[in-house]
Amino acid sequence: MSESDKDTKPEVAGSLAEEAKDFLDVPVVVDVELARCNLKIKDILQLRRSSIVELPKSAGENVDVLVNNRLIAGGEVLEMEGTTGVRLTDFNAIL
Repeated sequence: MSESDKDTKPEVAGSLAEEAKDFLDVPVVVDVELARCNLKIKDILQLRRSSIVELPKSAGENVDVLVNNRLIAGGEVLEMEGTTGVRLTDFNAIL
């Protein structure tokens, strides 16, 4: 990233925030997607409490962060003080 890019990004973000100020309190749905898998209906009907659904990703891999079903970032799952969170690591071009 060039020095001129670093100088303009906050300005662009600030002008976008100013233009969107009327929408800043609108709630949106944020999903964190670890993985997806396909199951047959017969397998779904056999699911019970404590059933384990195997996922194609392993622990420690990155997750997708979606806002209103649109991918906006990638992240990594963290555990902090008894709570689970996501540290954002990659942003898709949303601005």
